[in-house]
Amino acid sequence: MIENSKSDVYASAGVDITAGYKAVELMKKHIATTMTKGVCSDVGGFGGLFELDLTGINKPVLVSGTDGVGTKLKIAFLMDKHDTVGIDCVAMCVNDIICCGAKPLYFLDYIACGKNFPEKIADIVSGICDGCVQSGAALIGGETAEMPGFYPIDEYDLAGYCTGIVDKDKIINNKEMAEGDVIIALASSGVHSNGFSLVRKIFDVENIDLKAPVEELGGKSLGETLLTPTKIYVKPVMALLEKVKVKGISHITGGGFYENIPRSIPEGLCAVVDRSAVKVLPIFELMAKKGNICERDMFNTFNMGVGMSIVVSAEDKDEALEILKANGEDAYVIGKIEKSEERIKIC
Repeated sequence: MIENSKSDVYASAGVDITAGYKAVELMKKHIATTMTKGVCSDVGGFGGLFELDLTGINKPVLVSGTDGVGTKLKIAFLMDKHDTVGIDCVAMCVNDIICCGAKPLYFLDYIACGKNFPEKIADIVSGICDGCVQSGAALIGGETAEMPGFYPIDEYDLAGYCTGIVDKDKIINNKEMAEGDVIIALASSGVHSNGFSLVRKIFDVENIDLKAPVEELGGKSLGETLLTPTKIYVKPVMALLEKVKVKGISHITGGGFYENIPRSIPEGLCAVVDRSAVKVLPIFELMAKKGNICERDMFNTFNMGVGMSIVVSAEDKDEALEILKANGEDAYVIGKIEKSEERIKIC
């Protein structure tokens, strides 16, 4: 803690700067777990420093991504559980930048709250650090803003930013995608961090017991199921890129299959998804039933059990599946690429 840095008049307005210092002290042990070779600065400075190692990279290109957790945070508030949403925040950023083949280097977070409860802030950051460890990124900076009167006293918002690197000649694009290529699915861990405005409406989450076991969810509670962190795909995808020519990757976020898969498909080609091959998770079946939502709308809103799709040539299919499964992924074929002016068909 910085000595003699205390303001009674600022505290009277609802901002306790000493709580911020305590939060930093509590989170330091978590941040230490994310340190990588390139980190050149300590926590508490005005900027995070990172030295690039360009070994083996001929034309370095930096790739950036930023995102938040959305209204999934409302579930964390209701459950009073704050140590997993940080994983979601990291996942939403790093899963995006690996779609062009970038390896995450470092991450920064932003937490805005109504009141700085140091232990709660440290819990949030512990999740961020877990996500950074999973993705091989270092947490080199962040900001906690106490904003009384703007946020409710027991609520907060969370956002993040990551930077990665890729060799320009190895950037994934869809120029070589062709008819007959195969679409591989990587299983999601659940709803991930999208569509929670609809999720909350379907279940009326503020007026039910989120901790009660639910038969359709195998006895797990709804709250526990919904808070399952977004899966981070960095390490298996990086392993795949070392051995196989990947022609396209889509991170299945808000907008589901219909919005996200076509983002990696060139004009004139269509992703044809075999509906019967998709391993739909029980939480989505429960939402469709309880919310009386048609299947197209479900596939146009949620990931439905597929967190990422990858396109490879038919000849590389078996090797790709072998690599992904060896790296812990439930990977399986869900479709193929055909010539068509439509961008996606689910049939």
